[in-house]
Amino acid sequence: QAPIKAACEDMSCKTGFPEDVHSAVVSRSVHGGQPLLNVGFRSCDGNKKIHFGSSEPEDFRVGEDGVVYAERSFQLSAEPTEFVVSAQDKETQQEWQMRVKLTPEPAFTGASEKDQRKIEEIIFPWQQYKHSSPLKRQKRDWVIPPINLPENSKGPFPQELVRIRSDRDKSLSLRYSVTGPGADQPPTGIFIINPISGQLSVTKPLDREQIASFHLRAHAVDVNGNQVENPIDIVINVIDMNDNRPEFLHQVWNGTVPEGSKPGTYVMTVTAIDADDPNAQNGMLRYRILSQAPSSPSPNMFTINNETGDIITVAAGLDREKVQQYTLIIQATDMEGNPTYGLSNTATAVIAVTDVNDNPPEFTAMTFYGEVPENRMDVIVANLTVTDKDQPHTPAWNALYRLTGGDPAGHFTILTDPNSNDGLVTVVKSIDFETNRMFVLTVAAENQVPLAKGIQHPPQSTATVSITVIDVNESPYFVPNPKLVRQEEGLMAGSMLTTFTAQDPDRYMQQTSLRYSKLSDPANWLKIDPVNGQITTTAVLDRESIYVQNNMYNATFLASDNGIPPMSGTGTLQIYLLDINDNAPQVHPKEATTCETLQPNAINITAVDPDIDPNAGPFAFELPDTPASIKRNWTIVRISGDHAQLSLRIRFLEAGIYDVPIVITDSGNPHASSTSLLKVKVCQCDLNGDCTDVDRIVGAGLGTGAIIAILLCIIILLILVLMFVVWMKRRDKERQAKQLLIDPEDDVRDNILKYDEEGGGEEDQDYDLSQLQQPDTVEPDAIKPVGIRRLDERPIHAEPQYPVRSAAPHPGDIGDFINEGLKAADNDPTAPPYDSLLVFDYEGSGSTAGSLSSLNSSSSGGEQDYDYLNDWGPRFKKLADMYGGGDD
Repeated sequence: QAPIKAACEDMSCKTGFPEDVHSAVVSRSVHGGQPLLNVGFRSCDGNKKIHFGSSEPEDFRVGEDGVVYAERSFQLSAEPTEFVVSAQDKETQQEWQMRVKLTPEPAFTGASEKDQRKIEEIIFPWQQYKHSSPLKRQKRDWVIPPINLPENSKGPFPQELVRIRSDRDKSLSLRYSVTGPGADQPPTGIFIINPISGQLSVTKPLDREQIASFHLRAHAVDVNGNQVENPIDIVINVIDMNDNRPEFLHQVWNGTVPEGSKPGTYVMTVTAIDADDPNAQNGMLRYRILSQAPSSPSPNMFTINNETGDIITVAAGLDREKVQQYTLIIQATDMEGNPTYGLSNTATAVIAVTDVNDNPPEFTAMTFYGEVPENRMDVIVANLTVTDKDQPHTPAWNALYRLTGGDPAGHFTILTDPNSNDGLVTVVKSIDFETNRMFVLTVAAENQVPLAKGIQHPPQSTATVSITVIDVNESPYFVPNPKLVRQEEGLMAGSMLTTFTAQDPDRYMQQTSLRYSKLSDPANWLKIDPVNGQITTTAVLDRESIYVQNNMYNATFLASDNGIPPMSGTGTLQIYLLDINDNAPQVHPKEATTCETLQPNAINITAVDPDIDPNAGPFAFELPDTPASIKRNWTIVRISGDHAQLSLRIRFLEAGIYDVPIVITDSGNPHASSTSLLKVKVCQCDLNGDCTDVDRIVGAGLGTGAIIAILLCIIILLILVLMFVVWMKRRDKERQAKQLLIDPEDDVRDNILKYDEEGGGEEDQDYDLSQLQQPDTVEPDAIKPVGIRRLDERPIHAEPQYPVRSAAPHPGDIGDFINEGLKAADNDPTAPPYDSLLVFDYEGSGSTAGSLSSLNSSSSGGEQDYDYLNDWGPRFKKLADMYGGGDD
């Protein structure tokens, strides 16, 4: 178990630096901003905010990604340079430290310098072409071959990979950088680049099983940060190494095969996986069986498919009675099973041979013994063991137990342990030692499935179980529990209330008497004698206390014995408190409002008494004799047992606030009374008996300025509403005048608007106005026959109720008459869309005036615009079509 525990501890995550001292080899010449190494800080919680620091901040700086940069340019001495890197959790302030030792690279010999110059350079792509002028650069796309880097490299780190440079570095001072996952993106700090020389390096070993390839982008900018070259893509492939052994999904595989199975019977499949590249030989697995135990009846009872891991039988002769199971050692090897270069691992395949139920369970003893403490439940008192030659953990082996006698009250049950097949005698009903001291049980055991046919053994086995009950110390109990006591309130402190004792159920144990103590007493009113359980009061009992609910007060007491172990029991004492007249009534409400005049001025008040009947109502209300102004100004009348009315006695009382004392007496024996002050506000009232609005506002605490401001706002609001109403009415009148009285210069209905003119004019002004005023007076026999009616004449229908004018109207009323006729025609559902003017000047049948449709305007129609007739509605559609249609 120790190696397993150690392995688990190694796999557990530990926040901090991977080592106490980190050594790195760097070049002697260090440039400002040059990345030197990655401290490799590990945080198990990715959400932690870690702040890095350096003991030499003027020389070295640590970025948030854990990369150490040179703060300035300097030359390393021959001796190692040491400094301390610290990491601090910003939330918990926990701090870790690691010592860093920088060793300068040794001086290169001629050969080593030559080797150093062999490091590959990647130049930003460019080409030259000649165009009748000096050479110019033109960018073109190059495919940079990927960099192949084997995993698990041992360093030293940082390890130089490639040098990135631009051909413009001869004329400009450039700065190089790389971006992408592994550089400035998680996981950060794996690849670093020297901003001056463009040297790209890796800071730690790579693991292909974590990241198979990295895609970086290189940039070149000038000292001002301006891009000089287009970025180039760099792909770093991690070359797979055979560094992972095959791992079985399970170390032990379990399978079954029926006895007597034929060769070629499928048994089970074992599977292993390899974390290496599955497309390469490093991840291609092959299976084989190393050993078989036992080797009877043949050492090769099974075979395995070397690619799929399927195990099948290859020989006959499986017999469970001779061999119950076979254990196979299975080996999985990568490199396609190459025993020389491949890595391998093993697992165990356990193949159980199943059989039929040909053996019943048998008890290992005729009598089993057990004991159980009294009052215990769900405890195992005895283990019943049986043997069964059948295959374990099958229905032919699993045993079922049942009680056949000795437990009429059902105190016990027998459960089966699924692992050992034992019978567990368990208590399911508590046992009292004083009633039962011993049990003798008879049990039987049988399998889950019946025995196979032809078996000569009996189907079940029987045994006896003897169980002894052990006497234990039991908890004392109060009798009765709860105990009810009726007591009048007001019982003084030190008075004996009652005796509350308990009983000990242990009759066969020798122990001293019980001891009593108080467990719960919310108001701290009681104490109990520890020896005899006598309860006395320590304070006055008050029924009106907040700790009393529905006249009931509850306290809890504890009784303890001195047994081993000591036991205790609790009891509740309920005190029903009877009311006494110990509280005087009070007036409610404490404030009221009334009018300064005699009527109406009644104030309804109520008496409130914490006591209950018969120590409460009905109540007596009266006013005190002093001061004399009280009875002179006020009078009080009881209207019910709990209510009374207070009113003015005088005709007028000046507005203000008055304190009126009221004496209230309850009906208890003896009586209890009190004088309560009622604060009465006297104010000016309206006809309904309510305080006026101004008084209410003043009473609410508003000042004179606030009241004036409110009144001014109300007046301004009323003026605005009035102005809006006047404006609406004026707009309606203007709209009606625009529709009926058009400017004579724009009106084409000259023959209608000039009817009210007197004096000279056209010859056709000699007409009879009565024909316009009373068209219904025309004789009906003068109506034209239907056959000669004009299309624009009024059809013959039931006449609507058009207005009738008086016999001698003033000519100026014609406009009103026409307006009323228009409204009547608009509301007439039978009126067709004929010339609307004909409705107004209809003069009966045979009129000498004829039709206005035959009249011609005195003015030239081509000189006026009649398009506005379309806006007058459907009644003027005929005129709009006649005069507004243009040339046609």
